[in-house]
Amino acid sequence: MAARLSRRRHGFRTTAKGTHALALLLAAAAALGTAGAFPASAAPASGAKDTVRTGLERLVTADHYPAALASVVDPGGRTRTYTAGVADLRTGAKVPVDGQVRAGSNTKTFVAAVVLQLVGEGRVELDAPVERYLPGLVRGEGIDGNAMTVRHILQHTSGLPNYTEFIIENVFGEDRHRYYQPRELLDLAFAHKALFAPGTDWSYSNTNYVLAGLLVEKITGRPLAEQLTKRVIDRLGLRHTYFPPVGDEGIREPHPRGYHASGPGGALEDVTELDPSWGWAAGQLVSTPSDLTRFFSALMGGKLLPPAQLAQMRTTVRMPDHPESVPGQQYGLGLIRTPLSCGKVAWGHGGSIPGFHTLPGVTEDGRATTIAVTANIAPGPQAFSHVEALFDATLCAK
Repeated sequence: MAARLSRRRHGFRTTAKGTHALALLLAAAAALGTAGAFPASAAPASGAKDTVRTGLERLVTADHYPAALASVVDPGGRTRTYTAGVADLRTGAKVPVDGQVRAGSNTKTFVAAVVLQLVGEGRVELDAPVERYLPGLVRGEGIDGNAMTVRHILQHTSGLPNYTEFIIENVFGEDRHRYYQPRELLDLAFAHKALFAPGTDWSYSNTNYVLAGLLVEKITGRPLAEQLTKRVIDRLGLRHTYFPPVGDEGIREPHPRGYHASGPGGALEDVTELDPSWGWAAGQLVSTPSDLTRFFSALMGGKLLPPAQLAQMRTTVRMPDHPESVPGQQYGLGLIRTPLSCGKVAWGHGGSIPGFHTLPGVTEDGRATTIAVTANIAPGPQAFSHVEALFDATLCAK
């Protein structure tokens, strides 16, 4: 994908071969104090134009995103929401304030939080082999469930191939409405050779989080969607976040339409309705900018995990410096640590899925934001870099 955002996102990124990978983005930093609590809903921003509103309008007018949305929390806990553009290119409908969007790989942070809750309960050990919990499931050339730990899969140091690279063109096209079972996704990955021995390198792979989702189900004896809802969504009062059930291809509440193009500058196709099962534990959630900001603030503020498990989650490893990574960026357990231009760091993840791209982040001083755009392929050559610049400017604001 274009320019700097593709480097930070690790989302449906376009490689030299034209494939994409479902994913994440975002941010991170050192120890983080408790962020200010959110109201259950936030009023739209009003009054004179500010940096965020101006930035969103630029994404629409100059970069040609159909819509852009944002939620911003200042260090005092005040939440403001913003919109720009249109919700529907066909009708010109107004963008709903804090509308629902597909959250993509932000799902991974939710799943990692549940796994770490199980660690805190003594039901899972981070450095135990995956084979202990999912016997006989992990196999393939160079793939050994006895050598691969729970930490490795949460940290993307397992060496597992990324299954989305083998189906991504289809899920954007002829298989957009197809249902995939989680084990079918694993089969796609395990048909290929391991990328490296566990713990010896880092490579983003959605396969890791399909395994993490199956681990949650095996340990709890309950569906992943139920555990995410009970342990995270309901616990934090995320009233507009949900894990779509089998067969649910739409978005339940007011939302902008999501669009996809074959490449920068290509014609935008409405892909709002799709079967998200191919993302499952790696990217199936639907949420809103305010709910995502609230989730990451609460997580980093210690409201979901005991201190020991939160410390493990924030223990990072170096992400390789390559054209799709940001210098200094590091990966924890379902989190990315990203330095900002002002010297701060932001914790978060980010995600892309057909039609949507989201960037949430939280800084040490309690400032938080989520920016969402309604196309996951940059409409213009610099569009992604402008989303990133706005994200940075928002979190670096005085």
